[in-house]
Amino acid sequence: MRDTRESRLLLVVLVAVAFALITVDIRGGESSPLNGARRAAADALGPVERAASGLVDPVAGTVRAIRDAGTHQQRLDQITRENTDLRQRLASSDTAAGRTKQLDDMLRTAGAGGYTIKAAQVIAIGAAQGFSWTITIDAGSNDGLARDMTVINGQGLVGRLTTVGPTTSTVLLASDPGFTAGTRLEGSNEIGFANGQGTGPMRVSLLNGRAQVKAGDRLVTFGSQSGRPFVPGVPVGQVVEVEATPGQLTKTILVQPYVQFTRLDLVGIVVVPPRTDPRDAVLPPSPAPTPSVAPGTQPVVPVTPDAPGAPVAPGASVPSAAAGATGASTVPSAAAAGSAAAKPSPSGGN
Repeated sequence: MRDTRESRLLLVVLVAVAFALITVDIRGGESSPLNGARRAAADALGPVERAASGLVDPVAGTVRAIRDAGTHQQRLDQITRENTDLRQRLASSDTAAGRTKQLDDMLRTAGAGGYTIKAAQVIAIGAAQGFSWTITIDAGSNDGLARDMTVINGQGLVGRLTTVGPTTSTVLLASDPGFTAGTRLEGSNEIGFANGQGTGPMRVSLLNGRAQVKAGDRLVTFGSQSGRPFVPGVPVGQVVEVEATPGQLTKTILVQPYVQFTRLDLVGIVVVPPRTDPRDAVLPPSPAPTPSVAPGTQPVVPVTPDAPGAPVAPGASVPSAAAGATGASTVPSAAAAGSAAAKPSPSGGN
């Protein structure tokens, strides 16, 4: 259609009619003259709209699901990353707390013995097929370490250095069958030699075959010349069994080590030995003995003499029920009765 004056006039008329109809519809409200036409159009076009909606909605839902799938997966990935990060933080916090306690215990042990130590972390263990109990630590000659230095932790003797590199070192554990260390028995100072037995208790041979030793006694290292390979006073373990060796020059005992060799993490290497032998000072305080009661006996409970049920000493008079009423009569004791029977009567004297 060409843009003529008649067409422009028709467009203006149509726009004016549309505005007029809108105005009439708004002002008419529910009584609008256009309601009938609107209802008729709705009745005619409603089924068509519903059919079209039934066909289009599934397609639209599929499109939305495809469009939103990426968003949901991204949110799921974000939540997974956050959970992983939280778990790592929690594990790191627990590990840090555990290592802090290990370090505190080790520093307390070193302070009690007067040892100067270099802390290190276990980074590897020896090959199981080699039947050797060794660990590798992250410290070496660059840190002032040298062969045959004593290795400890917060519980006691771990082992000794056997190989030292610039940044790493190998420790022979006290549980290794080839390990030997001089020991001294707490209190009696009996000397012996301890050998590792893998996962079992250490075997200690006391030089004195008649030494008095029992289960529960504790041992520390005897010490070596210049503190190598062992400084004195390091806790070794506790006696769990005394083997019967009659007629032998030595006495064999089994000792449970204080150190748990399968759970090592932080260790300390003694770089400077103590000036004096700490003797038994590094051992933890002995537990207080609990009082024992012989079978068939009852513990003594102190009771005041005036209290009901109070025990009566032999020979003492016990008020009878009547005496309790009169306050005068008593039952003579056996000793008093015997004394009266032995006393001669006046008639017997004539």
